[in-house]
Amino acid sequence: MISNRHLRSHRYTGLEGGASVPRLIVTGAVHGNEVAGTKGIRRVIEELDRGELEIVRGTVTFVPVCNPLAYNQVQRMGQRNLNRRLQPTATPQDFEDRIANVLCPLLAAHDVLLDLHSFRSPGRPFVMRGPADNHGALEPFAHAAAEARLAAHVGVSRVVEGWMSAYAAGVARRRQQGLTPGAVHEDPSYGVGTTEYMRAQGGYGVTLECGQHDDPEGEHVAYHAIRQTLALLGHTDTPLAPPARPFECLKLAEVVDRHAEGDRFAKPWTSFDPLAEGELIAVRADGSELRAPQAGYIVFPDVKAQPGHEWFYLAQASTRPIA
Repeated sequence: MISNRHLRSHRYTGLEGGASVPRLIVTGAVHGNEVAGTKGIRRVIEELDRGELEIVRGTVTFVPVCNPLAYNQVQRMGQRNLNRRLQPTATPQDFEDRIANVLCPLLAAHDVLLDLHSFRSPGRPFVMRGPADNHGALEPFAHAAAEARLAAHVGVSRVVEGWMSAYAAGVARRRQQGLTPGAVHEDPSYGVGTTEYMRAQGGYGVTLECGQHDDPEGEHVAYHAIRQTLALLGHTDTPLAPPARPFECLKLAEVVDRHAEGDRFAKPWTSFDPLAEGELIAVRADGSELRAPQAGYIVFPDVKAQPGHEWFYLAQASTRPIA
């Protein structure tokens, strides 16, 4: 058990200058049952404290457990999903709002974020990056090249993009269909999590999904990514391993919500299972069928999704280069 009354962070600042080295923050357990990142962070902290690894330039902050309530309960959420609608508020309504009031200023005080997660279904690790440079209203961005370089070096070969655009498209579809307000999340800002908030503050970052929740290899995936990031950005003098080529780049195209408890998948799906055009994915409680609109992949299928929440995503191959 850890305290639910404070958020613990660990900061290291090198003594050899480093004005050009970006300020890095590494986060774990944004969702309480996703502990690969927590374990990887603690392993790096132990090496730093024993002198086996040294931060020689710049500043690095580690937050091993971002959601202590959910972590203590070994659950994804405490009172709500911390990685949705992440923003400070003058009128906190729940535990995650209080975390956000501490975590958001901490993120804003840094330049780069490595956010470590894991997922429910079997599958290999992957990294999520943000949009191309743009001046649009949804997610304006100016650091796509640096973010791509980071994504390329965290040690995985599968790269996924398109989170915010897919979520915004889902919001537009819900409004067009006139779904009941409150039954689904109708505000595009609900899709803002740690990396989206970081980009909105002028920084950049990636989300590394380290594998299935209980996979013991997940800790090593997180640990390797942290070491790689420290070397890439110049905080340490340790060797930088080359990217894990060839890359498989995908883009999220659509989010599908679960509407009722009776909604069910047509078969057990795993993230990144391929879909043929017209293939049956799921059946609604009313008997209507959900089929793949085109060939692609299913991502984040959640058999335990609550009605009104994301059930699964559809993705297609992306031609956007990574490195």
